[in-house]
Amino acid sequence: MIKKIALFTFWLKSIYASSTLFVAIAGGTGSGKTTLAKKIHERFPEAILISQDAYYRDLSHLSLEDRAKVNFDHPDALEFSLLKSHILMLKKQMPVHIPIYDFCHHTRIEDVELIEPSKIVLVEGILLFAVEEVRDLFDLKIYVDTDSDERILRRAIRDIQERGRSLEEVQNQYIDTVKPMHEMFVEPSKKYADIIIPASRHSEAAIDFVIARLSQFLSQSAP
Repeated sequence: MIKKIALFTFWLKSIYASSTLFVAIAGGTGSGKTTLAKKIHERFPEAILISQDAYYRDLSHLSLEDRAKVNFDHPDALEFSLLKSHILMLKKQMPVHIPIYDFCHHTRIEDVELIEPSKIVLVEGILLFAVEEVRDLFDLKIYVDTDSDERILRRAIRDIQERGRSLEEVQNQYIDTVKPMHEMFVEPSKKYADIIIPASRHSEAAIDFVIARLSQFLSQSAP
């Protein structure tokens, strides 16, 4: 579903004067936004793909017990000021060093990832539209809308297989923080999206539309 057609048409005209296109892909946990971001990235391998999750705050100053008590689904758990500074640097065609987060220990490792500027920058994360300081930096905002039952199942599988969580931990976290934070921050932020894609079927028409516009941007901005 494409919203605000007149504004979106204006956006299409204005971005062609820019050297870089910044695309945000948001949606609830387990919505399929990462899958969509990767799908677009595969179509445009020259693009940069950045995950909001890389900007979780380092909690090495806390005990493991206290780290586990942090509400990781609240905007305060992420260093959005750093993400903002990185986006602004990329807008100026400057390289950035992105943190690498250890989800098992809730800390940042010493290494960083060097990201060079590119014509297309994709950023994916659940809270990108909920935080004004980063939301307004994007040229195109896509929201992936998925049924809650499907999302929690995906989240459980990911956290158990990739992040070393137990089923009980996943269940408690979903009830205590994931669900209420989704209702408080993520779902209301959907109103800021330019395009809403129903992930249950991964609307091919909407995806094709996005890919066509990105292709058009690249052709228009080519020297």
